[in-house]
Amino acid sequence: MTPTSEQEWDEFVFNHPDATFFHRSAWREVASQVFGHRAHYLTERRDDGSLAAILPMVEIRSRLFGHALISNAFCVGGGPLASDADSFAAILDQAETLGRKLGVDYVELRDLPVASGNWRARGDLYAGFAAPIAAAEEDNFEQLPRRQRALLRRVFARGMTTRVETSPQVFYELYSRTMRNHGTPALPARFFERLHAVFGSDCDILTVSSGGRPVSSVLSYYFRGQVLPYYTGSLPEARALQANDLMLWALMRHAAERGCTTFDFGRSKVGTGPYEFKRHWGFEPRPITHQYRLLKSKVLPNVNPTNPRYAALIGVWRRLPLPVANAISPILSRSLA
Repeated sequence: MTPTSEQEWDEFVFNHPDATFFHRSAWREVASQVFGHRAHYLTERRDDGSLAAILPMVEIRSRLFGHALISNAFCVGGGPLASDADSFAAILDQAETLGRKLGVDYVELRDLPVASGNWRARGDLYAGFAAPIAAAEEDNFEQLPRRQRALLRRVFARGMTTRVETSPQVFYELYSRTMRNHGTPALPARFFERLHAVFGSDCDILTVSSGGRPVSSVLSYYFRGQVLPYYTGSLPEARALQANDLMLWALMRHAAERGCTTFDFGRSKVGTGPYEFKRHWGFEPRPITHQYRLLKSKVLPNVNPTNPRYAALIGVWRRLPLPVANAISPILSRSLA
């Protein structure tokens, strides 16, 4: 990519009705500079040379999880964007052809309800959650379920404070601890530093403190009137303090002040604690479908913590001292795309 082609790509993204934050060209830089992965950004053009379809893809090689071509890696979405059916079919053909050329086990397209031909769908694992944000604080509060409003009133009385920041240092300390406690390798600190470098004000962090001590934090993305709380971290005592509830309410109001009208709560695995937590906030689940073109692989991939295959590894990871987990995490997390 050149600066000119990046600008053309992003103009296509910002003008396409189905585009998301995860289609932006800067993800290519994040994948290559932070993780060393090869990015393959595919385009389909009309006869006049203008863009008709795009597809951001990242090639992942892993001894543990295999060799894959994913759109878009380290994101929950980022599948093909096309102006018409013919361009859509053509960009899918490009993806399959590239996958065969690279010798990958499979090609994965995220959050794509419809593909075609030999693509296989899986929509039973994740659900997405999104709801409107009212501009007025009173209206926003009344939109919440009665039970959640009562909970927030109790939380307000605890005197916790919130602040918005761009440095990921405090956030990362909470995030990495939470990931260790969940038995999952944390992404490296330089990943979050790079996010701020390439996305600027379209990425920020909101942190909740109790008695001056940070207890909960969330890193969010912003795109076309949407706020997307994406990575979170908290201390164990945050649950009793219900700091995460205050964090999300404060983020709603911060996003409204920025002009956002949609709160995209992101995806959660069906039937898990985060899935139920989001429902308690009044968000209704939307099934998320991924499409797969199996090439060398014979079965659909299942790279997620609910896979019984990884239960023993998760148990071991939870018992690691935090400095040890943080030292090893960058080696493993680069494959957890």
